[in-house]
Amino acid sequence: MCITQPSSPPLPPSGKLTAYDTDGDGDFDVEDAKVLLGLKEAPHVEDSPEERTETTEPVVEITNQQAAEPQGAEPTEVTSSETPAEETVSVSESGPSPVDVDVDDDDEAAVPLPPLVEDDFVPDDPRDSVHPYEDQADGVDTTGVLLEEPPPEESVVESGEYLTSSKVTQEAEPAVDAENQSEPAAEPEPQSETPRETESGPEAEGTTGKQAELKEKAKKKKPKLLNKLDKTIKAEIDAAEKLRKKGKLEEALRAFDTLVLRHPQSPRSRYGKAQAEDDLAEKLRSNDMLQKAINTYREAAELPDVTPDLLRAALKRRAERQQFLGRMRGSLATLERLTQIFPEDITLKNELGVAHLLLGDNKGAKKVYEEVLAVSPGNGFAKVHYGFILKSENKIAESIPYLKEGLESGEPGTDDGRFYFHLGDALQRVGDKSAYHWYELGHQHGHFASVWQRSLYNVDGLKAQPWWTPKETGYNDLVKTLERNWKTIRDEALAVMDQNTGLFVPEEENLREKGEWGQYTLWQQGKKVGNSCQGVPKTCSLLERYPEATGCKRGQIKFSVMQPGTHVWPHTGPTNCRLRMHLGLVIPKQGCRIRCTDQTREWEEGKVLIFDDSFEHEVWQDANSYRLIFIVDVWHPELTAYQRQTLSPI
Repeated sequence: MCITQPSSPPLPPSGKLTAYDTDGDGDFDVEDAKVLLGLKEAPHVEDSPEERTETTEPVVEITNQQAAEPQGAEPTEVTSSETPAEETVSVSESGPSPVDVDVDDDDEAAVPLPPLVEDDFVPDDPRDSVHPYEDQADGVDTTGVLLEEPPPEESVVESGEYLTSSKVTQEAEPAVDAENQSEPAAEPEPQSETPRETESGPEAEGTTGKQAELKEKAKKKKPKLLNKLDKTIKAEIDAAEKLRKKGKLEEALRAFDTLVLRHPQSPRSRYGKAQAEDDLAEKLRSNDMLQKAINTYREAAELPDVTPDLLRAALKRRAERQQFLGRMRGSLATLERLTQIFPEDITLKNELGVAHLLLGDNKGAKKVYEEVLAVSPGNGFAKVHYGFILKSENKIAESIPYLKEGLESGEPGTDDGRFYFHLGDALQRVGDKSAYHWYELGHQHGHFASVWQRSLYNVDGLKAQPWWTPKETGYNDLVKTLERNWKTIRDEALAVMDQNTGLFVPEEENLREKGEWGQYTLWQQGKKVGNSCQGVPKTCSLLERYPEATGCKRGQIKFSVMQPGTHVWPHTGPTNCRLRMHLGLVIPKQGCRIRCTDQTREWEEGKVLIFDDSFEHEVWQDANSYRLIFIVDVWHPELTAYQRQTLSPI
């Protein structure tokens, strides 16, 4: 919302959330989040002709992100047998997760909805994404198996005070198993699953008891999927279903096809066919087969005398699989139909809210969650999302009780790092020191590497400390080049400022409490920004020798000018994959300082400061004149060449 995600790319408009079930197991879990966050690729095949048979709602395509592009580009095949870089992203195991989805309509170009007040949590901050659901998807896995590099061992810092493993607790990415991924039973499942139990004490026991009670209720209510016709052919349906559950998917599909031919009015037979196609799509990594399943789920739901439970299960699964393929508008239409048929189902209403957020429609989502809270005031899922939307509108104080009560509910879908992040940030901005209590809880729940280091897009095991020396980074040559040529770099920056051409863009990340802060960006996400180097050719020429900087897809190279009276809120960057260098160019004698964790330092002209901006940092400009620095982000020195190549841009 780095959940990019976010935020974000020039980064995408705020308010998109992640899709739910992406892996075909009937629920949202860590594996789903990894697919949608770009940590695990989606299946790829050519477009299905079946796709064009869906005319009941606009269909939306998702564009898989290329290595250097935050959005756009067509899906590509992954032919390399090398292991993708392993990365952890803090998400809820049972709720939606951050993802940035670039949506195009099949029939017409999707018009992006206007960003709300706070489209400004950006590349320098996980609040980039004003939504907890954002990142980019990178490529396509056609093998169905993701191998993993063992993470580097944790390094030891001399002073153990700030040492963390930079590890956000997350399940390892297993190989995709079509049999395990497939929906185990032909029944509608609530969006909420039992969340991980990470708390201790009486509060946690109460939460656990509530979860057990919900689980017990779900067990007692067995869905009724068979109508009168289906009951007459139950033995044949059971035989076909047995094949599906045993993983004999081709045979199961043939069996259900035969049943559909013999009994075209049987909803259960057609639903079984859709499930077999769905499972087979996982096995074959085939979008074409998955589109067939989406169509067949619709057909099952449209048959006469379909039972309410089967109707709900078919349309719910259809919406999930539409989201998986990036057909967000189609999924929204399916969920709207579901909520019209089942107006009392709060779970479906909550999912409808998420569908609006996936399209960047905060206004639509807000209306949905207001409706939910009107009939179910204690609904934790609705509260935490409603609070998030309020914060995205810069209604900081109003957002706090909703975020807090939503997290305290312990309900599935609420235990997400982004909610802890935004609640803590909101509390800090109103001067409430309990922010660190929530950061600590986020750390205990595995969302943050530590109370200080709260980045959400991390590679495990990287050395973690707030301040670095040039020798520790291994980038001595770059530091020396910057310091030897600082006057040349300064003069070019001043010339650009004097031209008053508007190249210094106001900071729009909502990181300032007050003051003025302008930036002139040369590289972003490993790519040159437009013609920006034309104004500072010598500076760019110096930097082009250092791919650790110019090729850093998770960073920027830019000039930063800050006027007197400016205060930048405490914040953290989105990732532990980079270090940030500050070269002092024009530094007033007094009044300018930067704090990272509990250490405060000052800039010097011609000298480089290096810190890890995934740790909390804060800036004050209380001088009488402007401060000008040159910011150069570099890859974390412990990342391998392969990781640098394959990690998605932020």
